[in-house]
Amino acid sequence: MTSETAVAVTEVRVLEGPNLYFAKPAIKVSLEVPGYLKADERTLLGLARRVGLRTARPGAPGTEQRQRFVMRLVERAVRSLAQASGTSRLGVRVRPGSPTDAVVAAFVWRRRNRGRALGHGIGPVLQAWLDGADVVAEQGLLISQSEPGERPSILKPTIPVASVTGTNGKTTTTRLLGHIGMTAGLRTAWSSTDGVVVQGETVEEGDYSGPAGARGVLTAPGVQLGILETARGGMLLKGMGVSANDVSVVTNVSADHLGLQGIDTVDQLAEVKAIVTKATKPSGWVVLNGEDPRVWAMRSGIKAKPWVFTLRADAPAVRESLDQGGRAITVLDGDIAVLENGQDPDRLVSILDVPATLSGLSHHNIANALAGAAAALGLGLPRAAVVEGLRTFAPDDRLNPGRMNTYTLRRADGAAITVIVDLAHNEAGLEALMDVAHGLKAPGGQVHLGLGLAGDRTDELLESMGEVAGLRADRVVAAHKAHYLRGRTMEELESHLLVGLARAGVADIDSFDTELGGLQALVPGAADGDVVALMCHSERVQVASWLAEQGATTDSPADIRRKVVAARGEHEFEDRIAELWALADDGARIDAAARLRAQRPGDPRLVFEVASAFDAAGREQEAIPLYREALAAGLREPHRHRARIQLASSLRVTGQPELAYSLLTELAAERPGSAAVQAFRALAGVDSGRAAEAVADLVDALLHHAGDDDALAYRHALHGYAAELRAR
Repeated sequence: MTSETAVAVTEVRVLEGPNLYFAKPAIKVSLEVPGYLKADERTLLGLARRVGLRTARPGAPGTEQRQRFVMRLVERAVRSLAQASGTSRLGVRVRPGSPTDAVVAAFVWRRRNRGRALGHGIGPVLQAWLDGADVVAEQGLLISQSEPGERPSILKPTIPVASVTGTNGKTTTTRLLGHIGMTAGLRTAWSSTDGVVVQGETVEEGDYSGPAGARGVLTAPGVQLGILETARGGMLLKGMGVSANDVSVVTNVSADHLGLQGIDTVDQLAEVKAIVTKATKPSGWVVLNGEDPRVWAMRSGIKAKPWVFTLRADAPAVRESLDQGGRAITVLDGDIAVLENGQDPDRLVSILDVPATLSGLSHHNIANALAGAAAALGLGLPRAAVVEGLRTFAPDDRLNPGRMNTYTLRRADGAAITVIVDLAHNEAGLEALMDVAHGLKAPGGQVHLGLGLAGDRTDELLESMGEVAGLRADRVVAAHKAHYLRGRTMEELESHLLVGLARAGVADIDSFDTELGGLQALVPGAADGDVVALMCHSERVQVASWLAEQGATTDSPADIRRKVVAARGEHEFEDRIAELWALADDGARIDAAARLRAQRPGDPRLVFEVASAFDAAGREQEAIPLYREALAAGLREPHRHRARIQLASSLRVTGQPELAYSLLTELAAERPGSAAVQAFRALAGVDSGRAAEAVADLVDALLHHAGDDDALAYRHALHGYAAELRAR
C-alpha cells in the first residue's frame, strides 16, 4: 500500500451535547488506518519510541492487538496536536472501529472551528509519522491560527425535563408523560418521532427525537414541563439536545437499526441509550427496566438515584434498587404499586383501569405505564394527577396515534372485525402486536397480518420478522412502506421476509405497495371475531381515514375489556351470571336472567342463560325457542355446544325424541368422547324406539372411559355384545 492511502480521516463530526464519549460537547473523528494495520512490526516499534510510547507492542499485522496499538498512537497524536496549538488540558477518548483498520477518536471542544481543525489535523500527523516525518508543530500552528468559531450553545433547561429513550415504547411513554403533565395542570410540551407538541397541539411535524426537538420544546412560550423522546440517531449524530435532565427513562434495548453509524451490536446500542442516564442530575431519578439486563446494568454509571420498573414484584432488580436507596414500581396483585424501603406499598391504580394496557393484555404497554408513572412521580408531579393520567390515557389515534390503536369494523354481512394499527418496527414490537391480536380475537378466530418494514433493517432482522409473522399469524400479506425503503427495493425487502416466512412453513404471500393496500386486501377475507393487524407508519393518517369511511369505530376501554373477556371464552357479566345460578328459587333465577338480557337484548350468551333458567325450572317448552334464538345469533363456544345439548334434551322431554336423537347424533360425531352426549342420545334413543342401540352405545361409551382391571379383561367381549345388540 502506498503512503498516500495509508491514513484517511473519513469524518469529523461536531457533537453539540452529551454523547457516547463525554457528558459535554465533543468532536468525533473517524479514521481509516490501513497503512498502520499492514505496516512492519519493527517499523512501528521505532515509531512508538519516537513519539514516547516506550512499552508499546504493535502486534502482528491485521490483528486486534495492532488496532489497540494504533488507538494509543491516535490518542498521542491528538494530545500532541492540542499541546502544539496551545491547549494544555484536553479530554480524549479513542475507540476501536469495525473493521480493524478503523479507529474513532473523540475530544472535548470549546471553540467549534478550532475543534474541527484539530480533528482534520490528526490524519496528516499520523501519515507523517508512518512516513518517518513529524508535522505536529506545523499542524498545531495551523490550528492555533484558524478562526476560533462559536462556543458550545447547548440548552441548559430552566424547567423540569425528562429524557425518554429505548428501542420500543419511548414514544408511548413520552406521550403518557405529556398527558400526565397536562393532567397536573402544567403547560407541557414534548418532542418525538412525530413532531413537537405543545399542550396536545402539534406545532412542528416530522422526526424531532433529536436536539432540534429539545430546542423546540424548551423554547416554546410558557412551557412548564418538557418531555424529550431521545433516539439513538440524534445522540450519535449530534449528541443530546440538553446539558442535563431531571429524570431519564430507558424502556428496553433490543436489536434495531444495527449496522448504522458504527453501532453493530446490541451491547453497543445499549451504551448509546445509556447517554441519557449519565446526563441525569444527582438530585434526579433514572427509571430503568429491571427485566432487561442491559438496561438495568446502566445503574452502575449514574449519579442520580435508580427507580426500577418491572412487571414482576419478585424480580431481583427490585431488591437491588431498594438496597441502593432507590425505588421500584411494579404490579402487585393486579395493581400498579410503588415500593420504598421501610414503607407499605403505595397502590396507585388497578391495571384493568389503565386503558393503555388494553385490560392488561399488552405487557409491553404495562411496562410503558410503569415507566411513565415512575417518571412522573420522579418529576414531582402530584400523585392524584399521575393516577388520573393513567386512567385517562387511551390507546386511540388521538392520544397515542399509531401505537396499538384498536377499532371495530362492522361489515355489511354483519361480521364484526377488530383492526389493530401499530408501528411494530422490530421483532419485539411484532411479538407485542401478535400478543394483543391473539388476546382480542374471538375463540376460534384468526389473525390476519399486514407485514412491512423500513429498509434500514438488517437482512437477519427482516428474516426473523418474517418467521415471527409466519408462526403467529394465520394469514400474512406484505404491506410495504414506499417512503421508507432507504436504499432497498420492495422486491429485496420482500425476498428476506419470504426467507423467514418459509422457515415457518409459509411458501408465498400476496404483496401490496402500500400499507393501506394491505389493509384493504385483508379486511374482506376476515370473518366475524377475527383480528386484522397492520404494521403501519408512513400511511397512518390515510389508514385512519379509510377506516372511518368504512364505519369503523375506535374501541373504548370498555370495548377492549369486553373483547379480552370474550377471547377467554368468558362474558363481561360472568360474575352476575354466576350470582343468578346461585339463586335457589326458579322464578327469581328466571327474572334475574331476564333483567340481564334486557341490558343487552341481542347478546346470544344472555339469551342462552334465560333459556337455561327456563329449562332448569322445568319449563322446557319456553326454553326451546330461546336456545334456537341464541344459536342463530352466533352463540360461541363452549356455550354453543351446551346449548345444542340442552335443546336436544328439551326436545325429548317435550315429545320430540326423533328430532332430539338426530341432533345428538350430530353432536356425538363431532365429539365422540363426550359421555354426556352419549347419555342424552341414549335417552332419546329409548324414547324413539331404539332401546337396544341405545344400550349398545352406552356400553361402548362406558368402556371408552373405563380403565379398571375388569374393563380391560372383558373389553373385547363387551364390545362384541354391543355389536350384537345393534344387529338386532
